[in-house]
Amino acid sequence: MAEEIKEGVSTEETEKQPEKKGLDIKNMSEKDCKKLLKALLSENEELKQDVEKYKVEALSNKDSWYRCAADFENFKKRNAETRINAYKEGKIDMVNKILVVGDNLDRALKMDLDAKTKEGIEMTARQFKETLEAEGITEINPEGQPFDPNTQEAVMQMPKEEGEETGNVKQVFLKGYKMGDRVLRFASVQITQ
Repeated sequence: MAEEIKEGVSTEETEKQPEKKGLDIKNMSEKDCKKLLKALLSENEELKQDVEKYKVEALSNKDSWYRCAADFENFKKRNAETRINAYKEGKIDMVNKILVVGDNLDRALKMDLDAKTKEGIEMTARQFKETLEAEGITEINPEGQPFDPNTQEAVMQMPKEEGEETGNVKQVFLKGYKMGDRVLRFASVQITQ
């Protein structure tokens, strides 16, 4: 108490002062310092192991995220491709259904008709053909040409006449159609043998 009075600090005031936090290494014994150092090194090793574990986990999560992002991109591409193909297939189905209209217009033009009716059917047939061409659909009408099994279907054979070559298309029963390289309907033909 005499020392406290000399310094001008009472006992009550020293009790009110906050305790100093941390270690006073200067006043520790060598044995205690070694124990503390051993404990700190052990804790440091545990922290290093935790850091390595979290690095591995972070890399795994990053890899999973990249895979998920790539899968999603692939899904979007497949989905876009599926939509395009579905549109094309739907268009082809519709075209195949209306080709019958063109066949009936061709048949009507072969009939005996008055001039006005024939002119009206010709205009309709021309518009039908222009509409198909605008959609990239072309006619397969191989009359007089060599038979091509890639675009034609032989439904009849006829003996060749003098001057005709074997394997040529003699008559077209039903015109074929194609869109680009894809055959929508094979031409039904008669060939010479």
